[in-house]
Amino acid sequence: MKPELSAPASQDLIRTLLERLGEDPAREGLTRTPERFLRALSFLTSGYQADLNAILRSALFTVEYDEMVIVRDIEVFSLCEHHLLPFFGRCHVAYLPKGKVLGLSKIPRLVDAFSRRLQVQERLTTQIAETLQEWIQPSGVGVVIEARHLCMMMRGVEKQHSSAVTSHMLGQFRECAETRAEFLNLIHARPQ
Repeated sequence: MKPELSAPASQDLIRTLLERLGEDPAREGLTRTPERFLRALSFLTSGYQADLNAILRSALFTVEYDEMVIVRDIEVFSLCEHHLLPFFGRCHVAYLPKGKVLGLSKIPRLVDAFSRRLQVQERLTTQIAETLQEWIQPSGVGVVIEARHLCMMMRGVEKQHSSAVTSHMLGQFRECAETRAEFLNLIHARPQ
């Protein structure tokens, strides 16, 4: 846990918040809530400490392959930076290798590194795509995120069945309609 979140002053802040909400922080169910909340918040924002160099450098391989590589349906859980409420969904990532491929497990790790921060879905989508483009320098990168936002579902407009879809396309995914269409078709195709 980050030292500043585990400090007694942070726990006191959460106790004060509970009191201002009209709760009794000494109540049995709430006595350890400040500690539990701070541990959860530390985990949910652990992406700030993620070492992208360590995540990506250890699994970059020279391979002569130039067809599309897709990792789809990567679970995404993040916190909306405007309301500190969760948003969650699926992320689909594709790239066209140009002499280098990335170990497949590193793509979900990259998604986690950026989603475990205070975020907006649009920035999250862009950060994933641009980081892959920078690190593996493929012919193109495509990222699509489909997510449901509790800030829209539980409060505000209260639309429980709405979702947001964002995309960021680079290189061939932006320039070539056929490449983009192939990616979009493959991420939505389901096994028969």
